[in-house]
Amino acid sequence: MKESLEREPQWGQSQGELAGKVALVTGAGRGIGRAIALTLAGQGALVLVNYNGSRERALETVEEIEREGGQAEAVCCDVSDFAACGRMAEEAVRKYGHVDILVNNAGITRDNLIVRMGEEDYDRVLDTNLKGAFNTIRHLSRYFLKQRCGKIINITSVSGVAGNAGQANYSASKAGLIGLTKSVARELAGRGICVNAVAPGFIDTEMTEGLSDRAREGALASIPMGRMGKAEDVAGLVAFLAGKRADYITGQVVCVDGGMAM
Repeated sequence: MKESLEREPQWGQSQGELAGKVALVTGAGRGIGRAIALTLAGQGALVLVNYNGSRERALETVEEIEREGGQAEAVCCDVSDFAACGRMAEEAVRKYGHVDILVNNAGITRDNLIVRMGEEDYDRVLDTNLKGAFNTIRHLSRYFLKQRCGKIINITSVSGVAGNAGQANYSASKAGLIGLTKSVARELAGRGICVNAVAPGFIDTEMTEGLSDRAREGALASIPMGRMGKAEDVAGLVAFLAGKRADYITGQVVCVDGGMAM
């Protein structure tokens, strides 16, 4: 196992619907991103596990993929850094010849009521959640255009669909990601590139583990199915959108929320 793109690829020998594909998943060290990386690798893709915070968690994701017979590399990059994203895209294409799937999952929260929210907290969330997706799409789309194929899946949120008190910055970033998805889908559709968004609701991850009992009860009351989802619920949809069965689907926002936004 290596934390770089130095290893000679053996991914062409993989079996599965995504065999021979190279997928970049941002923020893949934990939670939904980790589940997406594991699922794509399970279907044969070589997965570039992007991280910016915890190197240890990213390597744990790589190790788990490799234990199951898949292939992955951990790639450190702050997606809010435009130039760094360019270097990440260039190195990936130089090493493997192509990237076929981009999953923009990296995201952070800095929750507060609007009257208390600081400018730095607003900017940081937008820079990571929205500008980060722009950065990766901007740099990888030129390779997708040359290939005349590619799948871009942006992880947004029901907060971007319906808004959420105390999350003006997060909701704005996720709503912006929906607009970005639809605009880029219109621009790239003619070259066979599909761009879609997945909008999770309350998913049982480390992020939701921090909810108070009262907040958790309120969340469950807003979900018609009466329970939180699992990261694997999101990952399964992402894998479908990344595969050939979704070749005629683009510009869509699909909620995985137990009926919250219904």
